[in-house]
Amino acid sequence: MNRIRSLTIEHVSLADLIRQEISRRSSLGSQVERTIRQGSPLADETALALLRRWFWARKPDAGFALTGFPATLLQAKVFDEWLDARDENLDGVFVDQAVSAGPVAEHYRTLGLVTENLEFAAA
Repeated sequence: MNRIRSLTIEHVSLADLIRQEISRRSSLGSQVERTIRQGSPLADETALALLRRWFWARKPDAGFALTGFPATLLQAKVFDEWLDARDENLDGVFVDQAVSAGPVAEHYRTLGLVTENLEFAAA
């Protein structure tokens, strides 16, 4: 991830967006904070709401690296729809070994976007 941070692209972390929303004390932030306190997983709708605001506010075609999103196949498919709506494409998807066999990695693998060499992402 340090190499990604050194590039001239925006790094967006779902965890950072969650912390920002909680610190704003918004209704979504309060909902997320309750979910975290209960030890429940973040609902797809909540993760999508957090990323939706960032995605649609950013400059089109500006480079970015996401961490922690998409975490589910539904999130990946919705994210693909957002990209299509803006006529944008992903250049690649890095996955760590813990999720390399999961549905999100497989989805992007079928699209030819997964970089199998994890050395870059781990460096």
